[in-house]
Amino acid sequence: MQIFSFSPFGYEGALVTVEVDLRRGIPAVDIVGLADGAVKESRERMQAAIRNAGFSFPPERVLISLSPADLKKEGAGFDLPIAVGVLKAQAECSGTVFAEEKILVMGELELSGKVRAVKGVNAAVSTAIAQGIRRCIVPEQNAEEAREVPGALVYGADCLESAIRALGEEGAFEGRQGGEPDDGGVEFRRMEAGFEYAEIKGQERLVRALEIAAAGGHNLIAVGSPGCGKTMAIQKFPAITPLLTKEEAYSVTRIWSLAGLIKPSEPLVKNPPFRIPHQTASLEGMCGGGQNCRPGEISLAHNGVLFLDEAAEFKTSVLQMLRVPLESGRVSLSRAGRSTCYPANFQLLMAVNPCPCGNYGSSAKICLCSEKSVDLYWKKFSAPLLDRIDLRIFVDLPKQSFSDEEKGRSTEELQKEIRIAVKAQRKRQGIKNAKLSPEQILNFCKTDSAGKKLLEEAAERFSFSPRAISSCLRTARTIADLAGSQDISCEHLTEAIDFRKLCSTIPPDLM
Repeated sequence: MQIFSFSPFGYEGALVTVEVDLRRGIPAVDIVGLADGAVKESRERMQAAIRNAGFSFPPERVLISLSPADLKKEGAGFDLPIAVGVLKAQAECSGTVFAEEKILVMGELELSGKVRAVKGVNAAVSTAIAQGIRRCIVPEQNAEEAREVPGALVYGADCLESAIRALGEEGAFEGRQGGEPDDGGVEFRRMEAGFEYAEIKGQERLVRALEIAAAGGHNLIAVGSPGCGKTMAIQKFPAITPLLTKEEAYSVTRIWSLAGLIKPSEPLVKNPPFRIPHQTASLEGMCGGGQNCRPGEISLAHNGVLFLDEAAEFKTSVLQMLRVPLESGRVSLSRAGRSTCYPANFQLLMAVNPCPCGNYGSSAKICLCSEKSVDLYWKKFSAPLLDRIDLRIFVDLPKQSFSDEEKGRSTEELQKEIRIAVKAQRKRQGIKNAKLSPEQILNFCKTDSAGKKLLEEAAERFSFSPRAISSCLRTARTIADLAGSQDISCEHLTEAIDFRKLCSTIPPDLM
């Protein structure tokens, strides 16, 4: 029997072979293989756990080898595999013969012998399955998370004794029996308090823009005075975002597992992530980093939404870093001679004031900012970054109304239209309209002669770049899908151009 564990690094990580040798000499425990402090300390926890679990610790000199030798091993997840390896070696010295098979073992040990949960179990089991290792022993709290990996046979150990007992019981390992088929249905998360769009009054255009963004995965920026309701409307966005498909959920679950964010009640992340980093977030916090290249906010928002509230308050370097991941859908990190690549296919939503005081362009308030201060305020947003935003909307203060009869569109109504649009996209090309390639735009975003003329006039009038023209076509495709139309009409193009063009209330140099 060959015992493996897992060393997390970046998105991929690596399997680690745990070998134990018992030899004559002064009783001691040596660990070799570039182990960090937490792994070296495992020898003390392992010895106490073995004795307190009712086993006898070998009186010989114990050598523990973690290979590959040039890979740094970190974390407390090596406690259980080392303990299992020591007891296995002791049993082999007594004549016990184990089957020739490979097994993945992960878990942290308490001094009493109980097993604690660890991070990265989903990623570890996925890596093991890719290398032909099906049987896995993991902490009981991580068992459901591990069983979500197709093909895995998992045993959830609550203590060291049960882990050793499972080695000799073939039926102790359980896998997910088939699971529910992914029939392509479009579902939404269960409605909760505070996610009703009918509560938003006087901001029909903003709600319409968010509906288009949710249906097609388009990036959006909302510019408006403080108190106009842009942040409140965007924070309700998860209610109209469809649940992830199984393929999307697997990659998100792997990233969240590496970050230690998996909840026992949700072993497979089906709800699209909705990340709201603080304005003080560092470059490493956003794109990822650290010794193990942990995922950053843009990777934690993979297949979901990254919402930057008060976006102008973020560091310029952080905002400019978003350009490449928005285009490529991934982020590459390099640390200490090693590199990794995280998926970062996220949807960017931004809420920003039009000027430092927030009153520029408002019909109800007066802006006292100088032209220079407004210019410096908006220089944080480079033209290449804003050019990747499909939907731009200026949100003015709504007219005060206390009438109960005046209500906006409900969340349920928005979900019905978005469901139709998402089904059409999955059936047609399998990806969201915002991610259509130039070739797919030619195939799926065809327009008649009147539509082409409309685009030519808009390009000349609003100085649209080629990327802006493609953006209008993708947005128009989403608007047509919301209307249940297979063809893109001039009406759909007009609305797409209206959301893309420069707002009349904002100076041209701001966007």
